[in-house]
Amino acid sequence: MVKAAHTFSFAGYHNPERVHFGALRVLNDDSIAAGMGFSTHPHDNMEIITIPLKGDLEHKDTTGRQEVIRSGDVQIMSAGSGLYHSEKNHNKDQSLELLQIWVFPKERDIEPRYEQITFSQEAFKNKFQEIVSPRKDYEGVWINQDAYFYLGELESGISLNYDKKTKDGGAYIFLIEGSIEVDGEL
Repeated sequence: MVKAAHTFSFAGYHNPERVHFGALRVLNDDSIAAGMGFSTHPHDNMEIITIPLKGDLEHKDTTGRQEVIRSGDVQIMSAGSGLYHSEKNHNKDQSLELLQIWVFPKERDIEPRYEQITFSQEAFKNKFQEIVSPRKDYEGVWINQDAYFYLGELESGISLNYDKKTKDGGAYIFLIEGSIEVDGEL
């Protein structure tokens, strides 16, 4: 069984006031039961970021990639001109918790590509660690869009500042667990 909490209108969930946020199209907080997942299906012209929070995700696609994405990993699949892929919980005895984020691409019909990196748990402690950016020379994964993603694990009482990368850009904050205050709002 797959359970998905949709932030924006997607699949069976529709809210006309929550279709997307700028180039951010999908933000799903998914739970996948042991051994379950999504059979082979197509994608095109979408940047898809996968972040396992607990457990391991098995990925296969028509570019020939077959990988296991684990907690601490960040994966991007640029679907570009089109590909097919499947995803399933790699573990037979525990559930999988992950975030899957879809972003509209800056350039359409590029050659499909895949990238995956691993961060240590310390990389996120009490700071915003950049994990996705439009810069190919950065330590995170490269996205075909003017978008930046950060992940942080903050202890109680920690205060951080974030500066937007562009004057016209927005910032979308997704809280996985706990509570936060942003500009005086809880």
